[in-house]
Amino acid sequence: MIIEKAILEINPNASFIVTNNDINTIEWTHETEAISVADIQAKMSKIETRDAHIEPRKNSYPSIQEQLDMMWHDKQNDTTTWEDAIAKVKSDNPKASE
Repeated sequence: MIIEKAILEINPNASFIVTNNDINTIEWTHETEAISVADIQAKMSKIETRDAHIEPRKNSYPSIQEQLDMMWHDKQNDTTTWEDAIAKVKSDNPKASE
């Protein structure tokens, strides 16, 4: 899937087929100008670096039910439990540019 994402970030209008998630099997369709494997790999590397924080954050956030409970209790108790929990996840898993 990252191959497709890289290609579409380079050319949002690209039309292509990738077989078995193999970068060497790209078939360009509908007269799409081919993008070099090196350019695709470079973009893939940038995407991996840029998006490295996403999965760890997803796995670290409290469930929606827990977050709603935190928000309710914060409102009742004038606390910041929810904000603190979210801030910790973000600080523990910063974006590459942060």
